[in-house]
Amino acid sequence: MLQRRTIIAAALAAAPLALTATGAAAAGAAESFIANNIQRGFDILNDRSLSAAERRSRFATFLLGLTDMRRVAIFLLGKYADGAVPEQINTFVDAFRDYSLAVYQSYFAQYSGQTLKVTGSRQRAPGDDIVSTTLTGDNSAEVDFRVRSDGPKPVLVDIAVAGIWLGLAERDEFAAVLARSHGDIAALIQHLRDAQSQYR
Repeated sequence: MLQRRTIIAAALAAAPLALTATGAAAAGAAESFIANNIQRGFDILNDRSLSAAERRSRFATFLLGLTDMRRVAIFLLGKYADGAVPEQINTFVDAFRDYSLAVYQSYFAQYSGQTLKVTGSRQRAPGDDIVSTTLTGDNSAEVDFRVRSDGPKPVLVDIAVAGIWLGLAERDEFAAVLARSHGDIAALIQHLRDAQSQYR
């Protein structure tokens, strides 16, 4: 009986250590994901051997490989996604993808030529980490990246510059558009297309 209690006590004592180690491993994976991939985005935008159109095309391919646009788009629709038909959802996802590519390219272009350094990370929940970085150069900034690793592969789901999260700002903006249009997703799609044109 005493031996059994000793084994149980040892297991309970080891559990927090195992959880901590798992969390640390996940955070390390998220940090590596950002360190290894984000600099590639800057390298594409800095490659002057490519035409502007080629840079946009390669950056789009790069970004789509890091993100789950459909997942993010449906999340941003919130409660309005429940009553939408699949065709409407698909059209919105396409519009959101095109808009997001333009926005992210604009954000990255502001910091082209910078050097990215990962400074740490924190776990929001299992499989959901915030990776903190510093961009150093002529236009230094602190940028956080939210990484989800609860799927088949890690994906980038949001970016914060100087503490302002792009996804949260978009969610508020989209909710306002939908509220004004009485939940008309077509109105939001048009809003995205109009907004995208401002980044061209």
